[in-house]
Amino acid sequence: MMVDLGYLLRGLVIGFAIAAPVGPIGLLCIQRTLAQGRLIGLATGLGAAAADALYGFVAAFGLTAVMDLLLARQGWLRLAGAVFLAYLGVRMMLTEPPTLASVPVSRRGLASAWASTFLLTLANPLTILAFVGIFAAIGLADAEVTYAESGVLVVGVFAGSALWWLTLSGAVSLLHGKLDRRWLVGVNRVSGLVILGFAAIVLARTL
Repeated sequence: MMVDLGYLLRGLVIGFAIAAPVGPIGLLCIQRTLAQGRLIGLATGLGAAAADALYGFVAAFGLTAVMDLLLARQGWLRLAGAVFLAYLGVRMMLTEPPTLASVPVSRRGLASAWASTFLLTLANPLTILAFVGIFAAIGLADAEVTYAESGVLVVGVFAGSALWWLTLSGAVSLLHGKLDRRWLVGVNRVSGLVILGFAAIVLARTL
């Protein structure tokens, strides 16, 4: 059975477009890349890419029971996300940036960076609705679309999102050698403050 690879291209575009707007995850990726290196920054982004792919999977395959459950609990999920964002914001503001040479990249560090953004992205189940709208617009709801094509689209979403995070972490890592310690401290303070702002917005909307 032939699969239309156009769905892979569409998924790439959708994944890249959903990941690209700079929000709290983008700021985390930038800050961690500057403080701990490209691999940690990339792992941070890939956690968000995995969550996007999971939500894309739910939307593409019409898992309405899972979708309804998440949307019914969205208040609690967004509240948990706001608390987690606030914690990350305060931690970033209070953390002194080490030099890259002094920060060994361990499996535990990579796993922690990945897991934190995976859970944070999952805390916004409204992402499913974005995927539902986009998939409907490109005709994924048509009866002619096969499960294989839906699967290829989801793979494309992950690849597109991962491509954005690879690009962002790589570009930011090139700036590290041009920034002195005062700049890194400033990045921590400003990024932490902005992320606290995101937390306050999410909390206000939730309550």
